[in-house]
Amino acid sequence: MRTRLALLSARLLDPGTGAFLPETALAVSEDGRISALGDDREIRALTGPATTVVDLKGAVVTPGLVDGHLHPVSGAELTHGLDLSYCSDVDDVREALAREVRSLDRGQWLFGWGLDPNVFGDRPVGTAPFDAVLDGVPAFLLLFDAHSALASRRALELAGVDGPRTFDQASAEVVCDADGRPTGLLQEDAACELVERVAPRPTREESRERLATALRSMAAAGLTGGHAMDANGDSLALYGELDAAGELPLRLRVAPWCQPGTDELGVRELIALQGTGGELWRVAGVKLFMDGTIDNGTAWLERPDCHGESTHAFWPDPEAYTRIIGELHRAGVATATHAIGDAAVRHVLDSVEKARTAGGAGGAGVRHRVEHIETVPDDTLRRFAELGVLASMQPTHCCDFTRADHTDNWSRRLGEERAARAWRCRDLSDSGATVVLGSDWPIAPFPPLGVMAGARHRRPSRDLGQAPHGPEQALTPLEALRGMTTAAAYAAGEEHEAGRLAVGHRGDLTVLAADPLTTPSTELPDVPVRLTTVSGRVTFRAPDA
Repeated sequence: MRTRLALLSARLLDPGTGAFLPETALAVSEDGRISALGDDREIRALTGPATTVVDLKGAVVTPGLVDGHLHPVSGAELTHGLDLSYCSDVDDVREALAREVRSLDRGQWLFGWGLDPNVFGDRPVGTAPFDAVLDGVPAFLLLFDAHSALASRRALELAGVDGPRTFDQASAEVVCDADGRPTGLLQEDAACELVERVAPRPTREESRERLATALRSMAAAGLTGGHAMDANGDSLALYGELDAAGELPLRLRVAPWCQPGTDELGVRELIALQGTGGELWRVAGVKLFMDGTIDNGTAWLERPDCHGESTHAFWPDPEAYTRIIGELHRAGVATATHAIGDAAVRHVLDSVEKARTAGGAGGAGVRHRVEHIETVPDDTLRRFAELGVLASMQPTHCCDFTRADHTDNWSRRLGEERAARAWRCRDLSDSGATVVLGSDWPIAPFPPLGVMAGARHRRPSRDLGQAPHGPEQALTPLEALRGMTTAAAYAAGEEHEAGRLAVGHRGDLTVLAADPLTTPSTELPDVPVRLTTVSGRVTFRAPDA
């Protein structure tokens, strides 16, 4: 079989051992798989006129880096607008909004994203501080967790929202004051959708181009794949279009959502979707939610937070979730459940245990996951390994949205005891769990070197001089690399063909200018990406590579 790609003068890093392979070159054949490892002379002899040959001059090749949790389509849409993530207080937000308002035509909507609730300090999260600057302006400002948003008075008026509502999602809420008037804070998707459905939407072409741009940026950052945790709206169709046109630069594993209120027919439809897709994307698994977020008081905790909130599951009847987990397990469908609070994590593990105990022909070998796991007690840790449940973690959330001194909103809500159990990557790994790393983009930046660095230093990315939050929970350089290579492959049931540099494995490769295992964690995000390939096809190449 002809050779598609030949990489020469390389240092081939094996995440299984943490050592460099003795070979210095590799070939990827036309079937997209590594066909040979050897020295430069041996690999060059396999090339032909159509082979892409790259002399890496000593650059480091790793198996392709995979983001274990991201939202490409919704992220591409949500990050289109005013970036509020840099704002540190209410005045910063007000000034940013004022500048944006001056650029708008009359009646035009203002969209913002990345708003950190810490900017409000001890004040309630709401639109009151911005009412004057947003007077008459329909505005929708997404908070950084993407589980809540602020809607201006004009936006609420256009949506007909003038008081509280009841939703199938138990933690969804139109937050109102003592007089029953909306404060502008909308919690969870069901509440946010009240306003989103009256706001202008991008055209299909705009959505496609935004997605393509985002994916190209991911490839340039070194990503070769991602576990996409949604399939809402036109997501699957957009992936299909890009794939058919040869414009999909990442290999995507897509898990559609299962929401409260999903009936038996809905579950059967999710099962029927499994395995559908194209060359570089496929539906694999189902995404569910067990709670919301700690920052907005919608997580599910075993004890209330300091405001008496975060006491309920996302599902009005948590046992309905348990039954669906059992049905998906019997059908051989892997699940990924958003569970942030300790009660939510415990319920997911209980549900998986019931499903495994009940058995079923299709359930053998199904790998279920818990996403986020922001705070868990000691007695929960060991259950991940015992039940074969994967721990999907996003360490940059701890880095950038909490503080070592626990003065941030997340930590204050939980109190010292629970805030000290933040993102227990080290403890989960030591307990035998497989820890998969990801960004949860657009909640946090997607560059994988930043994700791996955060797992190691646990410091705010904007100020690396600050103290780390829970340094005892840091991962080693090799564990961080495995979290985006071997662990991601195992989570997808693809360890036999992905995550390693071996003959027969996919030619999904990330090439870095320096060794990610010896580069200091604070310098790792700045290491240049030299080349990214998927199935041996170049998806990014640095100008001087």
